[in-house]
Amino acid sequence: MRQADSRPSRRAFLGATGTVTAAGLSAGCQSSSARPDRSDRSDAPAPTPPVSPTGRYQAGITLPQPAQRNLLALVADLDDAGSARPLLAELGEAIGKLTAGTDARLMGLPPGNLTVTIGVGPRLVRKVDPALPGAKDLPRFSREQIAPRARGGDLLIQICADDALVIPVVAAALLEQAGDRIRERWRQSGIRGSNVPVDADKGLAAPRNLFGFVDGIVGPHTKDEQQRDLWLAGPAPVAGGTLAVLRRMELDLPRFAKLSVAEQEAVFGRRRASGVPLSGGTIASGPDLGAKTPDGRYLVPADAHARRAHATAVGVGLMLRRSYSIDGPAPGLLFMSFQNDIRTFTSTLTRMDNSDALLDYTTTTASASFLILPGFGEQRPLGSQLFR
Repeated sequence: MRQADSRPSRRAFLGATGTVTAAGLSAGCQSSSARPDRSDRSDAPAPTPPVSPTGRYQAGITLPQPAQRNLLALVADLDDAGSARPLLAELGEAIGKLTAGTDARLMGLPPGNLTVTIGVGPRLVRKVDPALPGAKDLPRFSREQIAPRARGGDLLIQICADDALVIPVVAAALLEQAGDRIRERWRQSGIRGSNVPVDADKGLAAPRNLFGFVDGIVGPHTKDEQQRDLWLAGPAPVAGGTLAVLRRMELDLPRFAKLSVAEQEAVFGRRRASGVPLSGGTIASGPDLGAKTPDGRYLVPADAHARRAHATAVGVGLMLRRSYSIDGPAPGLLFMSFQNDIRTFTSTLTRMDNSDALLDYTTTTASASFLILPGFGEQRPLGSQLFR
């Protein structure tokens, strides 16, 4: 993986795909008399259901659930802010064809559960209206080692799919569609670990991160919670959108691995094996921040991540996390949060900055925020609500 401040070529990136395993190669060596009955497909895997790219909200945030296994986040700048409206409309049309599998640039690959999510950065939002959500740049925080090219950006293209091979092909198609109108800043690919059931009744699951802990348990999962904390209700140009924060972090795995399991659990405030809060309950239970041992110590330590980042303790709404683990140039995490008030993130990280034990094992190397555009459709091109 290249450094954040480099500009990888499209040719180089097309070579950086994941490993694809082919099954049943021996079938082609059978004689015609020994060929199996192709009419019996009972043992064939069910096709991956597609995810519609159109509607009130963009796909790739709450849908699908659980999130796809592979991701590419690509951040770029626009040479001419005035080109935003036609560019976004073209990207929306291309996304519709790519997710439907009708774009020849897929070269016959089935799109499966491909989603592409588009956001615009603060500079473009300010040109429309400085008072709109998403118009303010993120402040700077401690534990950052961010090159200039890896901070901020005008355009986010988030591509997710279970099939790793689809992602670089879709990225190449969208970059070709954009042409010389954009200049790439940085990109990061990632993968989600095995999912752990969080709430079987609601179909919720969350992956493990590189530290071995379940990541993204808490969030606005119900429709009521999402209306309250995730989706923007107004003003009209942004209604149906949300605000995204991307933070790429290197993780100090060797130093964290030297801790005992009990010490690791004290850093997170949850059990490593089960995800259950140290205060008890189930994995879906919120930590009881007032629970103490008989000698007066908090069961969830004062500097535990589960306490320092707790929405109630911070005094903010819930953030939806859709984070991915990364393996280069150093092992880490692409933290991604979605919320309808940027203070949900900034206030949380400010409180964590003071005394969150987890941050001692992280260094942020890229940072950006984006207004994720409202959903689109045939009668409403992507970006048309904002760029009239």
